[in-house]
Amino acid sequence: MKPQNNSNSSPLPAGKGARGRGCIIILGDGMADWPVKALGNKTLLQAASTPYMDKLARMGRVGRLVTVAEGFHPGSEVANMSVLGYNLPKVYEGRGPLEAASIGVDLQPGEMAMRCNIVCVEGEILKNHSSGHITTEEADILVKYLQEKLGDDRVSFYTGVQYRHLLVIKGGDKRIDCTPPHDVPLQPFRPLMVKPMEGAEHIAVPEGNADLTPQQTADLLNNLILRSQELLREHPVNLKRIAEGKDPANSIWPWSPGYRPQMERFSDKFPQVKKSAVISAVDLINGIGYYAGMRRITVEGATGLYDTSYENKVAAALEALKTDDFVYLHIEASDEAGHEGNVPLKIKTIENLDSRAVGPIYEALKDWDEPVAIAILPDHPTPCELRTHTAEPVPFLIWYPGIEPDSVQAFDEVSAYDGSYGVLKEDEFINVLMG
Repeated sequence: MKPQNNSNSSPLPAGKGARGRGCIIILGDGMADWPVKALGNKTLLQAASTPYMDKLARMGRVGRLVTVAEGFHPGSEVANMSVLGYNLPKVYEGRGPLEAASIGVDLQPGEMAMRCNIVCVEGEILKNHSSGHITTEEADILVKYLQEKLGDDRVSFYTGVQYRHLLVIKGGDKRIDCTPPHDVPLQPFRPLMVKPMEGAEHIAVPEGNADLTPQQTADLLNNLILRSQELLREHPVNLKRIAEGKDPANSIWPWSPGYRPQMERFSDKFPQVKKSAVISAVDLINGIGYYAGMRRITVEGATGLYDTSYENKVAAALEALKTDDFVYLHIEASDEAGHEGNVPLKIKTIENLDSRAVGPIYEALKDWDEPVAIAILPDHPTPCELRTHTAEPVPFLIWYPGIEPDSVQAFDEVSAYDGSYGVLKEDEFINVLMG
């Protein structure tokens, strides 16, 4: 793609697909929400000031997208893979393998990868899923300590980002029932520990991957959880955090197991995409990008939180669009605010997305010589009331020069009901976007 060179290019005819133009998806993780009584029963998208998203909704077309396939948990890995059009029943292998790819762990046959949060346990209660948003530097010390004390020929720990890390079990059986820790804040942790999956004997596991049974795998993981609590309780990193009034990172919490996935490259699905890129501070999104054949762009100051560098992410996205046909820009902040149940903060993250990402990208792209399509959507709702993900369809918009607009005047969950795209599912959204 090229910026404008002051020539007078004509817009694409209405309805033309993405073939022959670049595309960017701006993904506001967890941005969708439920009506909030204190906001006059408006959703947070309705209450927030989002002039650019509203403008693009007026100029473009709007719809709703089912991002959680039937029978799947509404995790970010499920929802983001759905946004990109992947067939979940065929390719889904859990969050662990995606994060393994992102941090450079090349899974081999017989290795089961799991997301391994470092969480805060207070007494018998799982206080929070992030240890009060521990820093990567602190967590790295703890993960290396756990590898030293608990790692062996079967068990390996790897450092990820902040509270998000990786546990690899050789010969582990993925037919286990694990609870995502962000789903259960302030609940007793013991009833939530790992169990064999109900009906595991009827679920196939790729040959050669597991030499443990589901029960043996669950027992091993639960033992690691309890031993980690003993080891981390008096660790100097945690003693310092407690002295500073912060939550200690005093337990591991493994979940979302799987083996190396067999995903089609994005460019194989869409041959017009010769080059593509993903920009995210979150390992699992970068892992999806890895298996999709996208180059992963590291951005200075990208944190996955409210203080992320929107400006650096936008600059990286615009630079990528000069050479790449497709860019996936993922911004995590709204999801974290939803998990905290913090309505004012989540509204602020939505407004930041609009003013510091959507606005600058639109203003830069609107006059480029070669048109670029912009799509904006969340991956799933993360209602502040519930503090975890839900599976309702999410609103989306698509705009490019020359598109024939529909009647929708604002971008939010309610307005999207009137969008001309209706309710899309599976790969319908990405097929519409890519033309």
